[in-house]
Amino acid sequence: MIENYPEIALERFDKANIWVKYIIFKIKKFLKGDILEVGAGCGSFTKSYFKDFESITLTDMDEHSYNLLKKNFINEKKIKVIKSSIKDIQKKFNTLLYFNVLEHVKEDKLEIKTALEKLNPGGHLIILVPAHQKIYSKLDKAVGHYKRYEIDFFKENKFGNSKIIKLHFLDFFGYLLYHLNKIFFKEETYPSNLKIFIWDKIFTPCTILIDFFTGYKFGKNILCIYKKID
Repeated sequence: MIENYPEIALERFDKANIWVKYIIFKIKKFLKGDILEVGAGCGSFTKSYFKDFESITLTDMDEHSYNLLKKNFINEKKIKVIKSSIKDIQKKFNTLLYFNVLEHVKEDKLEIKTALEKLNPGGHLIILVPAHQKIYSKLDKAVGHYKRYEIDFFKENKFGNSKIIKLHFLDFFGYLLYHLNKIFFKEETYPSNLKIFIWDKIFTPCTILIDFFTGYKFGKNILCIYKKID
């Protein structure tokens, strides 16, 4: 997992609060009990759900992100911030969250298997990853993505004692914007604050509707939710 995540990426994408709220809305009914968020970054997603839960652990291997998490949640007694990989965590949880993390892990199948072992029976592993390798860009490379995912990765890789209960695409318009940006701004690595503002504040509300009416069949990201069955 990446241990030197670019600060500029954290700062800019932390402003995408409509997108974050959309993701939390999609998964909220699966959030239960003790929660572990792996690769929590600066807490962009955490800020949108933590008030509704009593026991949350955040971990990030990047030193800057780890320090940001401690600073951002210093007054939240129910949030524990650690710097540890999933294999070194002994406790088991009811919910594990991987928001834009798995793509940073070379041994991604082993990571999923290990994460499922850290779940209590009936618990959920929630994974959000970037989709479509054909739009892999300079941004993906700069932030340490080994790859972007095809949906068949999840369909074809089965893990014992678990089942997939949700698997679909998200962010229809995001795909179009990302693809166009790759074509017309070939030398750009990090999108500007203005581009993130336009994507999040203008296109994401439209995407929420289009995703729903197209049955979540296409988009820039893949959401996969596993349930541990025993």
